[in-house]
Amino acid sequence: MGEERLTHFNGQGRAHMVDVSDKVETTRIAVVESRIKMKAETMRKISAGTIGKGDVLAVAQVAGIMAAKKTADLIPMCHPLPLNGIDITFEEENEEVLMFRVIVKTTGVTGVEMEALTSAQVTGLTIYDMCKAVDKDMVLGPTYLVKKSGGKSGDYVRADISAQETGEGNDV
Repeated sequence: MGEERLTHFNGQGRAHMVDVSDKVETTRIAVVESRIKMKAETMRKISAGTIGKGDVLAVAQVAGIMAAKKTADLIPMCHPLPLNGIDITFEEENEEVLMFRVIVKTTGVTGVEMEALTSAQVTGLTIYDMCKAVDKDMVLGPTYLVKKSGGKSGDYVRADISAQETGEGNDV
């Protein structure tokens, strides 16, 4: 196996934004999952819509979408990308764990992993913010890339995730 070099450093070892001008445009998709653990009572209040600040999941979904669109403003070496689709879904894994999945899609010369990861983090932070008055013990994470497709490096599917769990077939 050859030595992989980090692409965000120039010949002087200083950070730079990677030149993607010669890359081929392809459809790029990234799927990220995250979780937030909370008290069972907090989950019930979210489900019942009785958190005082409003519809927690609707607000978190909008925040996550906005975060994906603003990733290049937050992560210094990210390219600003036109995003074709962003979808955020929620699933109660049990009475204390809420899982959320972010799917980001574009057609371009660089991937959307950072947009999906940023979206997931802000989605979780927004849930925390909306619920912190009733539950300061919430724990966010883990957050991880489930799969990505498109680009020179090819497709990636996280080794410990089954094909059914990757959101295969979900369109953005």
